[in-house]
Amino acid sequence: MAKLAQMPRAPLLVLLLMLGVGAAVAVPEYREAPHFTNSAAARCPPPLPATDADAACSPHAAVHVAMTLDAPYLRGTMAAVLSVLRHASCPESVHFHFLASSSSSPEAAAAVRELRDTVRASFPSLAFRVYPFDESRVAGLISTSIRGALDRPLNYARSYLATTLPACVRRVVYLDSDVVVTDDIAALAATPLPGEAAVAAPEYCGANFTAYFTPGFWASRALSEAAFAGRRACYFNTGVMVLDLPRWRRAGYTAQIEEWMELQRRVRIYELGSLPPFLLVFAGRIAAVDHRWNQHGLGGDNYRGLCRGLHAGAVSLLHWSGKGKPWDRLDAGKPCPLDAVWAKYDLLRPAAAIETS
Repeated sequence: MAKLAQMPRAPLLVLLLMLGVGAAVAVPEYREAPHFTNSAAARCPPPLPATDADAACSPHAAVHVAMTLDAPYLRGTMAAVLSVLRHASCPESVHFHFLASSSSSPEAAAAVRELRDTVRASFPSLAFRVYPFDESRVAGLISTSIRGALDRPLNYARSYLATTLPACVRRVVYLDSDVVVTDDIAALAATPLPGEAAVAAPEYCGANFTAYFTPGFWASRALSEAAFAGRRACYFNTGVMVLDLPRWRRAGYTAQIEEWMELQRRVRIYELGSLPPFLLVFAGRIAAVDHRWNQHGLGGDNYRGLCRGLHAGAVSLLHWSGKGKPWDRLDAGKPCPLDAVWAKYDLLRPAAAIETS
């Protein structure tokens, strides 16, 4: 059950140095979210303590959720977290793991602390931990893509969850920052992963898979057969995944992703940032998830970000993948129809928008 949000905290205007390049970004002031309690009918474990550093390893952590955390997408992350809690049967037993860009500079450390404090101010009872993600770990492997936002090192942090999260975390749901969950996250987290499958996600075998790689890649039988021989490779979106971390570590999947990124630096084999390396390693090897868990593409394409509608079928998660983000379109006064759904979870908006959602 939700209780009315408390009054906003004192005005906050802290300048962060983002990405170590001296670009000053002001962190806006977010409201405190409503508090949601575990359902008595769901047989939930006891609530996780919000301030316990070891809560991630608690046997009472029913679901683990991993996301990235940065100032440009913070508004989306806050809405996504709220949506997870709003619809979870055991919201007090969900543990969040946030990866935030960092480096050795004092400014970067201060930026991570400010992001952490902003989340804590809006979600006082949330069980979460912030992990500094050293961008130098991946920066030298990134090649330019068709859209600059796809080249941010933090986009690649999902490839390092198995080496970043505590070993006690065995299964985690990864979510992009531009999603809204409208169903119980526990149902997604419980997705079966048969055999040695380390990744589960909605597959789209009707999509034009060849379009995700360059003609030169497909012209080289050595490359294409090395990647996909013996596999029925289908497109899947990496913004919503269920990951088995022990299996990931045993198979050395992070190193495999890095090997394809290193090849991309020498020979252009794809154009779309962090997605193609995942497809090269996992396409045809994942456990399927119902499409209701990733109604993606609501942000349009990577060039214009035009409005798009939902795919046919049920909806448990809306995903504004693509160039158009709902918060940007709302601020510009040019929202798409489905952006009104996202707006219900926007913590920069009045409380009534959430209380009536």
